[in-house]
Amino acid sequence: MTVIDQVYQDDNAQVPAGHPRILALANQKGGVGKTTTAINLGTALAAIGERVLIVDLDPQGNASTGLGIDRRNRSCSTYDVLVGEASLRESVVATAVPRLHIAPSTMDLSGLELELGTTPGRAFRLRDAIAALNNNVSPDNDYTYVLIDCPPSLNLLTVNAMAASDAILVPLQCEFFALEGLSQLLSTVEQVRSTLNPNLSIHGIVLTMFDSRNNLSNQVVADVRQFMGAKVYKTMIPRNVRISEAPSYGKPVLVYDLKCVGSEAYLKLATEVIQRERELRAS
Repeated sequence: MTVIDQVYQDDNAQVPAGHPRILALANQKGGVGKTTTAINLGTALAAIGERVLIVDLDPQGNASTGLGIDRRNRSCSTYDVLVGEASLRESVVATAVPRLHIAPSTMDLSGLELELGTTPGRAFRLRDAIAALNNNVSPDNDYTYVLIDCPPSLNLLTVNAMAASDAILVPLQCEFFALEGLSQLLSTVEQVRSTLNPNLSIHGIVLTMFDSRNNLSNQVVADVRQFMGAKVYKTMIPRNVRISEAPSYGKPVLVYDLKCVGSEAYLKLATEVIQRERELRAS
């Protein structure tokens, strides 16, 4: 029995449509660039005028660290939100990037599944917390996008993210096992759609760590585009040392080095995400 089957036994419900747009960055495989994409896509969206909240659901807290949030300043975290001890708004802190906020995480999240056990509604804790953001909004915190940085596994945290989201954004590393991991993720999304969130969709797949000099990278790109077609974003995130360096300074790459190829790629990705949103609204 999977995590999804377990929570479905008492959590069958419809997910309401609403504002803001909620995108989960998910892939069961680790090291594919989920956190890097969450940080830099969020920064790029904020840079072009969107109001963005990143929800850090990874116990490692790398998204929080990568945005300069010291662990000593995480007295209220996403763990407190999911166990019902705080509202999501109470956990939110501002970052150095205008219009970009984050709900940080702590290692306490790693024990959440055991702590909640078989508690009714446990798959919808995050969905309900995000829905409450619509109460008492101000121009500063009326978010247009919520990006959820998921852990690299299928557990209760990932299920909460998928149950809360409008769509999944999939970072996919240009490596040998990329398609194998993608098929597993697509199966998971179908399970969530059929049990917890009938409105869930794949927003797009972003190819990360692309190296044009590497024949394998080019082959993976060709295979993924053939397999997934228009779901794959045109923008690819290149291997770039500046992207790797930026988190150690607690900065997104767009702040660390705006003119590097990595920054340019994330700005293009943000533009493409917004374009897809316009097309979805129009249809």
